[in-house]
Amino acid sequence: MAEQTFERNERGDGVPSAHNGRSDRDPIFDRVPPHDDNAEMAVLGGMLMSKDAIGEVSQMIDVTDFYQPKHQTVYEAIITLFSASQPVDAVIVANELLKEGNLEKVGGADYLHSLVASVPTAANATYYADIVHQRAILRNVIAAGTKIAQMGYSAEGSQAEDIVNLAQAEVYEMSVGKVRQDYEAIGPVVEETLNQLDALQNGLIQKGVPTGFRDIDDVTQGLQPGQMIVVAGRPAMGKSTLGIDFARHAALHANMTTVVFSLEMSKNELAQRIIAAETNIPLGALRRADEITPERWNTLNNFWGKLANAPLFIDDSPNMSLMEIRAKCRRLKQTNDLKLVVIDYLQLMSSGKAVESRQQEVSEFSRALKLLAKELEVPVVALSQLNRGPEMRNDKKPQLSDLRESGSIEQDADVVFLVHRPDFYDKEDRPGEADIIMAKHRNGPTETFGLAFLGANSRFQDMPQDFQQGV
Repeated sequence: MAEQTFERNERGDGVPSAHNGRSDRDPIFDRVPPHDDNAEMAVLGGMLMSKDAIGEVSQMIDVTDFYQPKHQTVYEAIITLFSASQPVDAVIVANELLKEGNLEKVGGADYLHSLVASVPTAANATYYADIVHQRAILRNVIAAGTKIAQMGYSAEGSQAEDIVNLAQAEVYEMSVGKVRQDYEAIGPVVEETLNQLDALQNGLIQKGVPTGFRDIDDVTQGLQPGQMIVVAGRPAMGKSTLGIDFARHAALHANMTTVVFSLEMSKNELAQRIIAAETNIPLGALRRADEITPERWNTLNNFWGKLANAPLFIDDSPNMSLMEIRAKCRRLKQTNDLKLVVIDYLQLMSSGKAVESRQQEVSEFSRALKLLAKELEVPVVALSQLNRGPEMRNDKKPQLSDLRESGSIEQDADVVFLVHRPDFYDKEDRPGEADIIMAKHRNGPTETFGLAFLGANSRFQDMPQDFQQGV
C-alpha cells in the first residue's frame, strides 16, 4: 500500500497531502487555480468507507467540483455504483474502473486504498465536501471574470448594453451552478423525460403554473417552464385583466412567486384591480371613498391579512428596458424562486438604443423574452396589442396574423391567447361572455375557451360546465 504523508497545506488543514501529475498552471487562469487536493482525497476516502457519506456528499457537490481529473473519474464510478444500489468500497470501485478501462488512469487499486487510509473516519466527509465545493465556486468566479473581461475587450462595435447583459447571464449561470453544455446524448434525455412523466402521474411534481381557469388548465396542463405565452387583444378588450388573473391565481392561490412588470398601469391601479377581483367589491367603489361601507372595510381588512405575505411582486417603473427586466427576474429567481413573469405590455417596452425600425425592436424583445423563459425555466406571459385587423372583419374575431408590429411574436411564442368579447362591438351579442382563442399551442391542440367577463370586478371566471354558448 502506498505510504501517505501529512502536511499543512495553504489552508492550514491537517488533511493528507496529495502529489498529482496535473500541471500546476492553467492556461485560463495563468496561475494555479484554487483547489485542495487533500480535501478531494478526504471526500473520496469517506465515500469509500460509508454509504451514508455518499448520499450526503452527492447532495453537496457535483463531479465538476473536483479539480483533479482522476478524482472526477473515481467520484463518477462511486456514484454509478451507488445509483445502482450496489455496495461501494475500494475493491468494488477498482473493479468498476477496470471494466471502464480507467483503473490505471487513476493510479491503480493502491491509490484507492490510499484514499481510504487517508481519513480516520467518514464522519467529516461533508466538511471536506464543502471545502471542495467552495474551491470550485472560486474557480468559476475567476473563469466568469476572465470571460467577461474578454467580452469587454472584444466588443468593438457592439452595444455596451448587450455586453452587460451577456456578463449578467454569465454571472447568473455561475451563481446557480449550471454548466453550459453543447449537446447531450438522447438516452439520458429520454430517461429524464420518462422520470418526469412518472413523477407527474404519482403527483410528486406540479403540472405547471395553474391559470385558475378549468378548461385552459386542462388543455395546457398549466403554464410550462421555459414557455413564452402571449395574451393579445385590441385596446379595452381585457388582455391586462386576463394576464393579471394568471398572476393573481399563481401567487395568491397556488403560492407561487410571481412578478408583474406593468408598463401601462401604476402599482396602485393594479392593486385596485386585484382587490376588486379577490373581494368582489366593484372596482368603481374602490375609487370612491363614500362607497366603502363598514362591511366593505371589514372585507378589505380580512383580505389584507391574507395577502400580507403573498409572493406577488409588482414593478411599475417607467420606461423599463429589457435589460432591467432581465436583471430583476434573475434576482427574483435566486432570492424567491420565481415561478411566473407577466409583462404588460410588449409594445411599451424600450430597448434604450437606436434601432432601424420599431418592428425590429419588438422582434428583439420577443426573442429575448423567449430566451429569458428558457434561461430561468419559468413561463413568461407577455401581453401584446393587436392591429385593426379584427375590426375590418364582419365577425370581429381576431386572428394570429393580427399581432401588431411583428410576425416574430407569433414565431417565438409557444402559446398565443387572443381575447375577444362580442359585446364590446354589440351589447346584445352574448353580453358578459368572452372567447379566449388559443390561436397557437406548440405542444398540443388549439381551442376556444368560453369565460365570463366580470368587468365591474376586473376579472374573468369559468362558465358553468353545462353552459351552452349564446343561451
